[in-house]
Amino acid sequence: MNHDSIVINEELKAYIDPLTPEEHDALERSILAEGCRDALVLWGDVLVDGHNRFGICSKHGLPFQTVQNPRFKSMDDVHLWMIDQHLGRRSVSDFQRGVLALRKKEIVATKRAQAIQEAPLPDTAAATDSETGAAAASHSVPEALNSREAIARAARLSSSQVVMIEKIQKQAAPEVVAAVKAGEISINAAAAVASLPVEEQVAAASAGKDELKQAAKRVREAKKRPPKDAVADAATEAVETAASGDELGQLRQRVAELTEENEQLRQQLQRLSGA
Repeated sequence: MNHDSIVINEELKAYIDPLTPEEHDALERSILAEGCRDALVLWGDVLVDGHNRFGICSKHGLPFQTVQNPRFKSMDDVHLWMIDQHLGRRSVSDFQRGVLALRKKEIVATKRAQAIQEAPLPDTAAATDSETGAAAASHSVPEALNSREAIARAARLSSSQVVMIEKIQKQAAPEVVAAVKAGEISINAAAAVASLPVEEQVAAASAGKDELKQAAKRVREAKKRPPKDAVADAATEAVETAASGDELGQLRQRVAELTEENEQLRQQLQRLSGA
């Protein structure tokens, strides 16, 4: 297949994070020295895998091989295949693997729901719609990622890392996401910064990676300190305890005084009785 007949789908091209400039340069040097060794993967005329190789070969007029994947039936199938390919690559960062695994979870959940919905009605009264649908889903769709542990296994991460990546996706400003993608801050630091108001996140990101790290440190230290209300409650309790201690001492003194008075009265009664 020649260069002109291949269709570039921009959504597919952008689906996986691009190579860094250094990685792209290294790939270009490798192709110039050894040629394009890996075939480009197509879905019909649409390029699925090998956008960087295709661009380099087109730039230098180099030949390449293509291969069709017969398992592609829908765009979801293409996405799942792309995700699995990149989850297996060592060059993909922990954050990227977590994001890809979370994407896979959503796609598989949607496909399983569709498979159950489209499953044929049961032939016998013994079988139920749900049983038939579940069987169809289990045979035609990958295993669902129903827990953080399953997502973590797919991404080769810990469950706590998955939790942090979910938090970054939901709460982090785009500038913070860009910083963790670029490797400027860790997943842990990015998740901590994501706890801040968006304006503070943007300000920290604009100031550079050192300020982002300092912001993350401040968030962690603030979590270690007891809240102001807790400090106030503890102080109040201490005062009340001290006050109650004073009252107890006063009561004990009063009891002692009354006991002494009672003893004096008893002695007086004894003297009077003797008289």
